[in-house]
Amino acid sequence: MKKALLIAALTAPFLTGCVIAVSDGEADTHWAGSSSSWQQQHKNNREVISNLALDTSYQTVLNKLNTPNFTELLKQGDDVYQVLFYATHSIHSDGKMTKDECTPLVFKNDKLIGVGDTIYKSLSNG
Repeated sequence: MKKALLIAALTAPFLTGCVIAVSDGEADTHWAGSSSSWQQQHKNNREVISNLALDTSYQTVLNKLNTPNFTELLKQGDDVYQVLFYATHSIHSDGKMTKDECTPLVFKNDKLIGVGDTIYKSLSNG
């Protein structure tokens, strides 16, 4: 009994600050005080999006941001519009990502023509 208490007392300082969460048979570790992975992903998406230039190619954006959370595709006349939605901010605390928690990136004929709700909403008005 004393031996078990001694071992517990000696190992306790090495275990503080670490949380292991087990879900669906997989283990994730996070250090206390660090951002969760989804918060870091949102931050990374915001940073990349803020540095995009107009006329950036569709493929270049995909290479920088990887798979979007949502996509839309629209053809108007001879023009093809693609909209990529990337998670950038959390509104609902339900663990599910929705379009209103994403920033839309709008492409016309494979070139970035705008970022954000204003350009996205103009597609349905135009």
